[in-house]
Formats: sequence, structure tokens, C-alpha cells
Amino acid sequence: MKNLEHIRHSLAHLLAAAVRELYPGAKNAIGPAIEHGFYQDFELSAPISEHDLSAIEEKMRELIKAWDGFARREVTPEQARKEFAWNPYKLELIEEFTEGNAPITFYTSGDFVDLCRGGHVEHISEINPDAFKLDRIAGAYWRGDEKNPMLTRIYGLAFASKEELETHLALMEEAKKRDHRALGKELGLFVFSEAVGKGLPLWTEKGAALRRVLERFIVDEEIRRGYKHVITPDIANLGLYKKSGHYPYYKDSMYAPIVIDDEEYMLRPMTCPHHFELYLSQPRSYRDLPMRIAEVAKLYRYEHSGELTGLIRLRAFSLADAHIVCADKDQAKREVAGALDLIEHMAGLFGLNMGDNYWYRLSLGDRHNSEKYFKNDAAWDEAETMLREVLHERKCHFVEAPGEAAFYGPKIDVQMRNFSGKEDTAFTVQYDFCMPGRFNLAYIDADGAKKEPVVVHRSSIGAIERIIAFLIEHYAGAFPFWLAPVQVAVLPVSEKFQEYAESVFKKLGEHNIRAELDASKETLGKKIRAAELQKIPYLLVVGEREQASRTVAVRERGTGDRGAQTLDEFLALCNNAKN
Repeated sequence: MKNLEHIRHSLAHLLAAAVRELYPGAKNAIGPAIEHGFYQDFELSAPISEHDLSAIEEKMRELIKAWDGFARREVTPEQARKEFAWNPYKLELIEEFTEGNAPITFYTSGDFVDLCRGGHVEHISEINPDAFKLDRIAGAYWRGDEKNPMLTRIYGLAFASKEELETHLALMEEAKKRDHRALGKELGLFVFSEAVGKGLPLWTEKGAALRRVLERFIVDEEIRRGYKHVITPDIANLGLYKKSGHYPYYKDSMYAPIVIDDEEYMLRPMTCPHHFELYLSQPRSYRDLPMRIAEVAKLYRYEHSGELTGLIRLRAFSLADAHIVCADKDQAKREVAGALDLIEHMAGLFGLNMGDNYWYRLSLGDRHNSEKYFKNDAAWDEAETMLREVLHERKCHFVEAPGEAAFYGPKIDVQMRNFSGKEDTAFTVQYDFCMPGRFNLAYIDADGAKKEPVVVHRSSIGAIERIIAFLIEHYAGAFPFWLAPVQVAVLPVSEKFQEYAESVFKKLGEHNIRAELDASKETLGKKIRAAELQKIPYLLVVGEREQASRTVAVRERGTGDRGAQTLDEFLALCNNAKN
């Protein structure tokens, strides 16, 4: 909605004017419209906190009454430099505009003048003073570069109506409750340690159990679908990545080489070169193809500290990765469709719906960017057409994203939006016409001729850490029984029934039920409350009556008391819940 974008950008001007009145000497940098609102960056002489936002908001509402609109004025570079001699950020922007021969324009509202390219409301009455709210404060490097000064960024929310704003605020409150970073800590799944390092999560016993369930599940499912699961090392000779072409394209996101015996090695940022070397370990025939090589692989990528976000963006993560070597384009097309079948199957098991929870994005190359994309226009055309055909044949909605492909081919990205509205790429299926030639991949065809294959890169559930973050928020920590880190809690009423509780606990373990026994001296009420806070699917209370009848009193999460059951009856219930 163009008008809403203009409202949000206009509010960024209003925010800048309010801050400069309240904090003399403040220098505003940039203030764009963004999804759900706007922000403005400032250099301030003294720090401000979120407690100051209400006063800034009040000043914004005061100023808006005196503003009429936005008067545009085109100026020369010399006039612009003179006007903003006090503001180094504006001066830098002026030089950029001048070099690009773009017109330099000022916009005036009331007594406030700013350097801006435009995009404002025509009449200030278009802004509903009850439909915006300052949201939060964050630090932001000027131009996103850590070498530049750290500025104060003030975020605001803005909508067309008060009702839309209130709806969004309610969603934000719910998102805070579901935030995987907070829930992960409350549920005891993972922690971060400054001593270990940023972006390097430590998984507890419960978190590790959750990971194992996911990893075993996807490995078993992929093996059923004809994948060959392998294990390759976390480190490799730097020459391998130079050969693949990853090093020049991605070296800024790789860790520095490690010198070992006068050779350079590197923590791997991806598995493709390792899998290609496995393929090359013996001659291959057309009968071997398609060869689906898969691995749950530990990968390492350097992320700037400001980009690290809980489990979403890390410096070490595990990827459910695979590379499918195909005889030709037709076989590759079938394998792309098969990979999407697997992704949709996995998404369905997690209770995710196409369109609501995830959607497809066709990421295309930029033919004019030879530094970022492998130069072969005919191959790009063919590959992009093939992926587009696969999506059309599935009759699914997708969006196209020019310039988002990797250097070696276009891809279908599975995009997911978390509960707070942030979009991330969760899984990827990619067509690769570049790597086979770099690695001299070949097979012997039915006619005895040596031919070059094509490769499909794909991830079925993406990075284990990222999908766990998404699932924590999707389920609000209340995982389905099959996925729950702790499936059952055994709660003896008192120490007198400890022995019977231990026998129940032991039998659950013998049937591969992930259970825990609360042997504390707390009251039963406190034990139940503690287990409920951990969102455990089933609680088994054992007391005098249960011990005498060799039963358990079953409480189900979200349902409550299910009454007494024999342990065999309860195990049957668990088996049904697993399916």
C-alpha cells in the first residue's frame, strides 16, 4: 500500500524533528519506511532509553498539529553542503547523490528541513495520530559497517488506523511469549556463554534430545526415499573451496584458514565439495544415477555479531543437506519435484500449512553481475525455466526474487515467517550447472560415452537450529508428543511411593519413552505446576491408590485429568500419540 509507505516515511521525518527539538545537537542520519513502521538513526550526545519514548511521542503529536505538508525544494550540491555542514551523515549522502547525478532535494515541514528523496503524504491529515507508536531503541552502525560510528536507532510502528495498530500490538505481545530465545531458556533447551563465544549455542540434555529426534527422523525418512547418508569431516583443505569457487564468492563469511603442516585448512561452510569428492571416489555409471548423497552436517560461517539472532543466525550450525547427481535436466527436474515432495511432507508433519506458514520463492540470477554469478546465460535461462515449470506444475503460489540466487545456479527457497513477522529462508532446492564442470564429475552413459551430470542441491528441513527456533515459536514450546524433549513426568505423591514411581519410570524407559522422575520433597501441587510450566505432554501421578491397583493417574497437557490407567494402557496411548 503506497499511501501507508508514505505515511510511515513522513512519520520518520516527524520523529527526527521531535528528537532534534528535545535533544539539541542531535544529528539525524537516515529514516526509511519499513514493514510495520519506520525508524530513524541519530547521533546523540547522551544515551536515551525506552523510558524516553513516551516524551518523544508526545512531542511528535504536538508538532503534527503545526505541520501542513512537505514542501519540496531542489538545491545545488553547494547549497546542500552549506545547509548540512553540521551533519556528517547528510554530507556523505550529498556526495553520493552528487556522484550519481541524482537531484538533491530538501523537504520542509513546519520549521524542520531535511535532505530526502521523497515519498511523503500530500496532506498531514492523512496521518492518524492514534495509529502510530514508538516501539523500541537499538544500536546500529552507520551504513551497517562495524568500522563506522554506532548510532541510536529509534523504531516506530504505524498503520492506517488505530484498530490495525492495536491488532499488531496484540500480535507482538503474543510473539514475545513465543520468542524461542526466552522459551528455550525457560524450557531448559539451550544456553549461550560469552566464555564459549557468540553465536555458539550449548545444548542441554533436553535440547539435545529434541535435536536427536529431529535428526534421526529426517535421516530415516531420507533413507526410505533412496538417499545415501554419509559423514564427512568438518574441516578441509582450502584448495577444495578454491576449486569449487566458494572461496572467492564467500570468503568474507568463512573463517580464516588454519595452517597445518604448511597447508591451509578451513572449517567448512558447506558440504558440496565433500560430497563431490565422494562421488569421484570411483567410476559411476548411468545406472548409479540419480545418486542422492545426504548428510546432517556441521557447518561454520562467520556472521557479524550484530546479525546473530538466537538460533536463527549462528556461527556454527547443522544442516540437513544433500546433493543429487543427475544424468540430465529431465532427471534433475524429477528430483527437484521429489525434494519439494519431501519438504512438504516434513512441513505437514510439523503442522505447517503452505501459504500460511511457508511459501516458495524462485530466486533468480543477475546476468549483469559477473562477480557474483557464474557467467553462462544459456544455462541460467534453462535452469530458471525448469524450476519455474516445476512450481507451475505443482499449482502452488510462488514469488520471484531477482538477484537472490547463489553463484552456481537458481534455486527454490522455502520462506517461513516466524510469529513476530520476520521472514527467513528455511529450506532450499537448487539447480547447479557449474560445479560438475569444476569437479570434473562424470558418468558412463548407456552408449559407453563419458558425460557430465547436473546436480541438485537441497535441504529437507534446513538448519536444525533454525527449524527448532521456528518450531518452538510455532508450538509456543508445547511440542507434540513425538517431538517433546520430555514426553512424560512421573510424580510420586510422597516419598512413600518413590519405589513404585521408580518402577513406572523404568518401564517407560524400556519402551523408549522420554521420561523424568520428580523425586523432590515438594508438594504434589508444586510438582504438577513445575511439570506444566515445562509443557510436558503427560503427567503420571502415583500415590496410595495407584500403587495398590498398579495403575497411574494420567493428566494430559491441555486436557487435564484422564483418570486411572494401567501402565500398558498408558503405553498404548503413547504409541498412538507417536503416530
